[in-house]
Amino acid sequence: MNRSAVIPHDPSHAALSDAEELGHEARAGDDDHAVLKLWLRMLASTTQIEAEIRKRLRERFGITLARFDYMAQLYRYREGLKMRVLSRYLMVTGGNVTGLTDELEREGVVLRTAAPDDRRAWILSLTPKGRRSFETMAKEHEQWILELFSGLDMKTVRQLHSQLGQLRVQVMRNEPPPAA
Repeated sequence: MNRSAVIPHDPSHAALSDAEELGHEARAGDDDHAVLKLWLRMLASTTQIEAEIRKRLRERFGITLARFDYMAQLYRYREGLKMRVLSRYLMVTGGNVTGLTDELEREGVVLRTAAPDDRRAWILSLTPKGRRSFETMAKEHEQWILELFSGLDMKTVRQLHSQLGQLRVQVMRNEPPPAA
């Protein structure tokens, strides 16, 4: 049965029908579990939004999402972060952080100083130039996110935020404890 014939004048129904034809969701069958379909829809949505943000960062600022995320973390911690802490926050290897740090330090946006309590560790922080650069990018980034989510009313946004928070708690409870 044609779904658009069921509810011909409901634009939200048309959007849901269109969404089912896109990306990862095409892998789900009608008889698949609802949670599998939900997972695929979340994955498709996240992938699509991330791709658009990557594209805009590259076109507007000539920067990668990885660099933006790196700078965002350092912006939050004005006093700086140890390299291994930044690596953990970004969920990447220390080698990735080292490579980005080398590039950003050469560009004058990141400062690397020896940690006073550990001669083997480095503290990373944004330079004044790095802070100004990030602030400019962050303002536009925020507008892009608002634009991409503009089709959702605030009640829906709050509900999704709350429900995804519940999901994260559930997933964390089901994770096996780290190996000793």
